[in-house]
Amino acid sequence: MQSIIITSFLGVIGLVGLITWLITRKDDHHSNQGYFLGGRSLTFPIIAGSLLLTNLSTEQMVGLNGLAFRDGLCVMAWEVIAVIALVAMALFFLPRFLKSGIATVPEFLEIRFDHKTRVIANMIFLVAYTVILIPIILYSGAMGMSKIIDIKHIFGLQSETAVLWTTVWMVGCVGMVYALWGGLRTCAVADTLNGVGLLIGGFMITYFGLNAVSGGHGVWEGLVTLKQTIPGKINSIGGAQSSVPFSTIFTGVLIINMFYWCTNQQIIQRTFGASSLAEGQKGVLLTAFLKLIGPLYLVLPGIIAFYLFSKNGIKNDAAYGTLVRTVLPPYLAGFFAAVMIGAILSSFNGALNSTCTLFSLGLYKNILHKNAKDHQVVRAGKIFGFIIGICSMIIAPMLAGQDSIFGYLQKMNGIYFIPIFAVVLVGMLSKKVNARAAKIALITGCSVIALGYFVPPFKDWAGNMHDYHFVGMVFFLLVLFMVISAKFWPREVAWVHEDAQVVDMTPWKYAGIAGAVLLVVVISIYAGFAHITS
Repeated sequence: MQSIIITSFLGVIGLVGLITWLITRKDDHHSNQGYFLGGRSLTFPIIAGSLLLTNLSTEQMVGLNGLAFRDGLCVMAWEVIAVIALVAMALFFLPRFLKSGIATVPEFLEIRFDHKTRVIANMIFLVAYTVILIPIILYSGAMGMSKIIDIKHIFGLQSETAVLWTTVWMVGCVGMVYALWGGLRTCAVADTLNGVGLLIGGFMITYFGLNAVSGGHGVWEGLVTLKQTIPGKINSIGGAQSSVPFSTIFTGVLIINMFYWCTNQQIIQRTFGASSLAEGQKGVLLTAFLKLIGPLYLVLPGIIAFYLFSKNGIKNDAAYGTLVRTVLPPYLAGFFAAVMIGAILSSFNGALNSTCTLFSLGLYKNILHKNAKDHQVVRAGKIFGFIIGICSMIIAPMLAGQDSIFGYLQKMNGIYFIPIFAVVLVGMLSKKVNARAAKIALITGCSVIALGYFVPPFKDWAGNMHDYHFVGMVFFLLVLFMVISAKFWPREVAWVHEDAQVVDMTPWKYAGIAGAVLLVVVISIYAGFAHITS
């Protein structure tokens, strides 16, 4: 059985690599525009596919399904509320980013505030990606892969720790090839190809899982069985003890989603490479539509796993891998392992490519070597990315032992998500806020949240409220501070947003209608599932 899995696994990985090389082999990988922004040539299917798969790594497949195993349907908030953020990105944030002609979010902060604000934001992003994001991607990916492919026996390893280290380094080394030698468009094309496979694979797990629940009597019977036997798990309204109580949707959950889809360099760098505003908007809104069906393969399998394995004493983050190994036929296991590693590679190389971009254009070109030519900037980014990749592969196995890797990720992300989003949002809405207020907000916001997470007595004080309410409160205070500062210490000259004229800024004529329809669907989903149980 393992030989079938390995053969099909290598076959799918090789096919994706070959097709990606054929499509991108003549691309410009040496200039800044070509390497970091795909030559500003990305169309909406590529943007949507890349956005979706950069997001859908194993911290989602393993982590979110692990949360669903514990808390039920209410954790779909991370998928469904993302639709609201993506609509905001398409209609509000993206036009302003593309108008600025930027390659990074910190670059926008320099245009809006000053150079020092950009440097601070760059450093925050780089530290966060190196210490938090990339290691979690590698760790969760290794956890998922080790449950699908029997790495322990294939390589003759003696312990789970050895399995974890081996898998992390295998994934990391392959991911660095894509990210460092191919550039943004290579990552985006590979993401799109893997995205198709991931959607197919994700729905396969749901299909076979529901069949297992119904005893082979079909998907509908499986759904009915879940509703009748574990109704408490089929409720969109999270209780006070869940990881996402309903009230947190309007504070931390919404704000974290807004940062993630509107100002997170790792994600929105794909949209900066759009060939026009219309193509970018269509790509973002298509991603929003695809997020609506995300709970079918990111939440429902976790609930299925609870029904099948809750009496077996498995941990949350082992639920998805156990389900896959149990219900998936051997001849499909290799295919699914391949698309899973494609998802891991996508998030890993996306984060690594963004890290290279932030360093090369934000620090190397701007501070360390202002007269550097394009090929020198690209080479510096590759060297820096290689170092960060190695550091992340060393850190990743040290994350073992977390109760929920997805919950840990969202909590840690709040440290830098909240202040950066607050500063970008206020910078766009107000023409009077000065650079000093922005810098204070960035440094103070990160410091206050970190203190509230880790340092007594701040930790004891913050512990009196839910983590997501805490970061929501910090966001509100940062915005209030900047608004007050604009009232009493405004800029000497009001900021004027000039058009860099790098892409066609004609919006997609149906963007507003599509956004409104998506928001109505979000409300309908919550209302519909909230009525299933009390």
